[in-house]
Amino acid sequence: MRTFARLLQTAVVGALVVVAGHGATAAPAASETHIHLPWLTSEPGAVQASGAALADGITGTMLWSRQPHTPVPIASIAKVMTALVVINAGDLDRTITVPQEIIAYDTKYDGSNAGLVPGEVLTARQLLYAMMLPSGCDAAYTLAEAYGPGQDGFVAKMNDTAHQMGLTGTHFTDPSGLPAPTDHSTYSTPVDLVALGLRAMSLPVFRDVAGSQSYHLPAGPGNRAHLWQTTNRMLRDYPGTVGIKTGYTDAAGTCLLFQTVRAGIPLIGVVLHSSPDSDVAAKDDAERMLNWAYNPILSALPIG
Repeated sequence: MRTFARLLQTAVVGALVVVAGHGATAAPAASETHIHLPWLTSEPGAVQASGAALADGITGTMLWSRQPHTPVPIASIAKVMTALVVINAGDLDRTITVPQEIIAYDTKYDGSNAGLVPGEVLTARQLLYAMMLPSGCDAAYTLAEAYGPGQDGFVAKMNDTAHQMGLTGTHFTDPSGLPAPTDHSTYSTPVDLVALGLRAMSLPVFRDVAGSQSYHLPAGPGNRAHLWQTTNRMLRDYPGTVGIKTGYTDAAGTCLLFQTVRAGIPLIGVVLHSSPDSDVAAKDDAERMLNWAYNPILSALPIG
């Protein structure tokens, strides 16, 4: 007899598409189709986020969403696109010098940082950890300077990538997702962010970074010692979490893009503006959505 887990895989996933040689699943753009499964209630309860989506983690087919096509600020979830542009460019072992300008950048926006000091020399791969785990805006700025080259050139690459992916409700003005000097700040939609998350998590390098709880960089000839801890509470608190990124600004509130695998079933979702300032609220929203989908399946599985 097929378990609910197998039934969900059949109904939602359809067919698995495996990238040869890597074992990673392909990541098509998120579908606007919502699939309704008989054992799910109409919607998850008590989700506070103004915008949200939960989808199958392979095809992007939606299970449930709220305001899926409404563009809103996304704060540091923008760093997922920054990482994607850098990884696609390659040469992750190149050395990059942290520019003096990070001091003015950090001071202007008072964003989260990885404790980088101008003049330090790190690899691009190390800077990805510095950007993704503690949500280092200083690391995002440094990567953009190196890979743009320059901020404007890099932001143009972010928007070009969004266009190529068909993310029509998405626009970037900053590699960190911080407020722009104009009213046209970085924004996206729940549907677009699910597609972006799927694409990024299909890359082994990104998946390793986004799924890490901490990263220790010993002191070296060109750098100080650093210990970066993830801001993503889901990695510690919710079983099966494999990534990916938190976000917070005054305009965006608390946001979370997340992916999990339980009972062999991958799900991906996002919550936008769960609270004006509580990252716990964003985590709780994500957990409510995931439990709504997983609990009927897990309770039907044999014990032991």
